[in-house]
Amino acid sequence: MTSFDEEDARLSVGPPADHAAGLQAVRLSLTNAVRKMGVRKTVRNLRTLNQHDGVDCMSCAWPDPQGHRHTAEFCENGAKAVSWEGQRDTVGPEFFAAHPIADLATRTDHWLEKQGRLTHPMVRREGGTHYEPISWDDAFALAGEFLRELDSPHQAAFYTSGRASNEAAFVYQLLARALGTNNLPDCSNLCHESTGSALMRTIGVGKGSVTLEDLHKADLIVVSGQNPGTNHPRMLTALEIAKRDGAKILAINPLAEAGLARFDNPQNVRGLTGHGTVLADRLLRVRLNGDMALWQALGHLLLERGVADKEFIGASTVGFEAWAEHVSRVDRAQVLAATGLEWAEIEAAADMLASAERVVHCWAMGITQHRNAVATIKEFVNVALLQGMIGKPGAGLCPVRGHSNVQGDRSMGIWEKPTPIFLDRLRDEFGFEPPREFGHDAVDTVKAFRDGHASVFVALGGNFVAAMPDTEVTAAAMRSAALTVQISTKLNRSHVEAGRTALILPTLGRTEQDLTGGRVQRITVEDSMSAVHASRGRSEPAGPLLRSEVDIVCGIAAAALGDRHDIPWTAFAGDYEEIRERIGRVVPGCDDYPAKIRDGGFTMPHPPRDSRTFPTAEGKAVFTVSPLEVMTIPPGRLILQSLRSHDQFNTTVYGLDDRYRGIKQGRRVVFISPADLAELGFDDGEVVDLVSEWDDGVDRRAERFRLVSYDTPKGCVAAYYPETNPLVPLDSQAEESGTPTSKWVQIRLER
Repeated sequence: MTSFDEEDARLSVGPPADHAAGLQAVRLSLTNAVRKMGVRKTVRNLRTLNQHDGVDCMSCAWPDPQGHRHTAEFCENGAKAVSWEGQRDTVGPEFFAAHPIADLATRTDHWLEKQGRLTHPMVRREGGTHYEPISWDDAFALAGEFLRELDSPHQAAFYTSGRASNEAAFVYQLLARALGTNNLPDCSNLCHESTGSALMRTIGVGKGSVTLEDLHKADLIVVSGQNPGTNHPRMLTALEIAKRDGAKILAINPLAEAGLARFDNPQNVRGLTGHGTVLADRLLRVRLNGDMALWQALGHLLLERGVADKEFIGASTVGFEAWAEHVSRVDRAQVLAATGLEWAEIEAAADMLASAERVVHCWAMGITQHRNAVATIKEFVNVALLQGMIGKPGAGLCPVRGHSNVQGDRSMGIWEKPTPIFLDRLRDEFGFEPPREFGHDAVDTVKAFRDGHASVFVALGGNFVAAMPDTEVTAAAMRSAALTVQISTKLNRSHVEAGRTALILPTLGRTEQDLTGGRVQRITVEDSMSAVHASRGRSEPAGPLLRSEVDIVCGIAAAALGDRHDIPWTAFAGDYEEIRERIGRVVPGCDDYPAKIRDGGFTMPHPPRDSRTFPTAEGKAVFTVSPLEVMTIPPGRLILQSLRSHDQFNTTVYGLDDRYRGIKQGRRVVFISPADLAELGFDDGEVVDLVSEWDDGVDRRAERFRLVSYDTPKGCVAAYYPETNPLVPLDSQAEESGTPTSKWVQIRLER
């Protein structure tokens, strides 16, 4: 275990980087890959990564180029993800015999995952101190017994991470609904649920409206609340292509991230020589939660400049007059207080928008994880509608999703609020009446276990305990479960904070060959821009007992449901083409699914993008009016946003460095402005506890963080998750979407 004291001793802080990628990134990626996987597996996995008929990278959902692809069509973080999955170290029965659960509970999240790949199904029986081996048949029988004996199907919850394939997600939601529940929380609830809520209301489709080619053709790209250099590095290549063709980039973010300053693309000569490409033409250092005020001000200024696509507004939208009247009354003082910007900076940004003919609006979790996140995204849409930037080549809305198939999971029916048309198609295909009552999202799932209303938790991938807010509450809720089932590749916090009876079911990784049913199987995924394609791993599995996600889900379903509804679980597990046939008949937009996949894939239909038609209740795109609010904090308090380090993917921590921010060998740091250090009477490098304050009066504490003087807006601090997740109250959620507010946590510092 790494103690706080040891990390304090090793941690060092240097200057932040002023650019992203380059030769150093290439060397680090390859060195790390060879160390973890060996030369042969490194060559096999990286050579096929993001290639036609290759492996879809699990590190993010950024789309692949449709035409020519570079020989090394991956980024530094993609190589890390592949290496982390493909490492040679394994965790089997001998490991668990040597490590009681009480010991594992003292280890860091980084240590747990670093031990290696899970290779054997394991069980902790009620009252047991260790995980013990169990056969696959007995594991399925145990899970099936618990599910059959529930007093109500709503006592079960089926969580999904964004790593699951379309095929696994489809049979997983089918299992839940055949059992009788819509309790299908997923990682979307924690990240882009606010996006889906806003876009469904305004344009009628909860997905972005652009393709990769639209970014290449844009002449202005706005990047709000996003750090692509760490979280979506391949996006930098798209930005570089757009810049080469004359585009400008407007970055809006509290921190000046290296990836938007300059990009040294290791795939071309300019990048390798260190010259690189300057990306952001202008950076607005907005205060946390200042984005809604900023975009209302930008709408106001664009109207003043007479910038409006009147033909599009008249033919394709409703609500323009009410919105225009609202933003015409924007209070400049409120805007400046909320944003922390100078009015001249906002005027300059408005000039960039006004002069652009093709604008793409990009955003990520820096926007979605606020109380007013849905309203903020609606303001992006308002400005896009004003300028007619939807359904136009080189323009549109581009929410950038993280997990590789989180969008595909939702398309396949992983949603606690399914649409009637999806349930009707499911009924017609499988001959049973699916439940119509909405289920629990991720936060409501924790509350259900906490309050004793749920007893069985099944997780298809992910690390639920580490991903959720209010970590102590979440962990206690999971420990109260009668049974937890984790379908996983690696050991993580959710295996330690587990139910009274707990199963660990080891699954194949994305890069590994899947011979389920005695044939070479492929899976399919959907990227951030609605492109659906196949993925096929080629590496030898980490162990002979590993099973695919599809096989495991079908095994649990067969044990729990038997022949109920006459669903062919065994046939589904033996041939994924059988699942794709059903997807084609059930999922809207997936007609002829198997044939399209065999032909190389397809892009899901998107009426606003494809035909400027909007499937809203009004039949048109909707301008919306949101009251402008300026969120304030008491004296002596700060607002914390959680974020990733560069050595991290979601809750998976690859290492203890953050090269772009100058951090080495440590993660318990909090980035704070020099002005706040002086005003609050703390020193750079001082070690403090972070204590969050919420309406319930409970002090939530994260101990021993080192203060790092950093260029961030006054009053706004930042620190890494999952270490700061204990500070986020479970009930602090975005309005309409329920997303936890991990980008707005009121804290105080204590010595």
